[in-house]
Amino acid sequence: MSTTNDRPAADRHRPVFLRRCLELLGPALEEPGATVVDCTLGLGGHSEALLEAHPGARLIGLDRDPSALRLAGERLARFGDRATLVHAVYDELPDVLARLGVGPVRGVLFDLGVSSMQLDEAERGFAYAQDAPLDMRMDQTTGLSAAEVLNTYPPGDLVRILRAYGEEKFARKIVEAVVRRRETAPLTGSAELVALIREALPQAAMRTGGNPAKRTFQALRIEVNGELSVLERAVPAAVGALAVGGRMVVLSYQSLEDRLVKKVLAAGAASTAPPGLPVVPEEYQPRLRLLTRGAELPGEAEIAENRRAAPARLRAVERVREARA
Repeated sequence: MSTTNDRPAADRHRPVFLRRCLELLGPALEEPGATVVDCTLGLGGHSEALLEAHPGARLIGLDRDPSALRLAGERLARFGDRATLVHAVYDELPDVLARLGVGPVRGVLFDLGVSSMQLDEAERGFAYAQDAPLDMRMDQTTGLSAAEVLNTYPPGDLVRILRAYGEEKFARKIVEAVVRRRETAPLTGSAELVALIREALPQAAMRTGGNPAKRTFQALRIEVNGELSVLERAVPAAVGALAVGGRMVVLSYQSLEDRLVKKVLAAGAASTAPPGLPVVPEEYQPRLRLLTRGAELPGEAEIAENRRAAPARLRAVERVREARA
């Protein structure tokens, strides 16, 4: 009997908003030799569809997870040298392009958050519904695990993380329970943490909002992988890498990510002229054109086809002008 790890990438991953991503990126990828960057390669579903839809395009795929790179490499092998896969975090995009000798690109895609593979492999510790070691590192070759964060961070830092990254109202109660537990033995497993959270929360808080551990697990994952600080650097860097006429699509799965993305894209789509100018010179004109009105949400059909699409928020822009000198 095959395990989850044995299944081909194509069987393990249904890309979110796939048709919409192809529709939005497509116009920028029509010219032969156009380069598109998948900043969050995962299992390669979006990348495979982009390469199929645009036979003249070249893809650069980034991922920090070596397992994802291996599986995506198998999936994309048939495209030969049209697909270049790189072990990197997506804020390293400018360095990756410089190393590869690639100039401005025609397309960029971000599919943020935790991947299907990481959720499905219990031993990675991302899913609160399965017992596993508290790891949560997207790249297991580096950095602190979630268990190390829980067992070594000062209580004040843990409260800050749960409030800022998980928007957890009961952060202090949860951290007090964590500190009491770790004084006797370190926390090591996800089921142990879920049980501790359930014990710490008031009964009223248990009746709404789904699994009560959801916000804590999100906060730990973001801290372990530095997700928001990486994203804060990566989105402006990706805008800077776009050629005029190039397009970028960003899929977010929680409000903290989406707010950060919205802020960067809105700033790029706004005039930078000092107030009061009767005519706005070209150098102050917006660099970006918004391709979506606000964040697009998945429809019922998309969610029925792929339940992991439910929290997705899609934003897209087109580069319309070079940066001001």
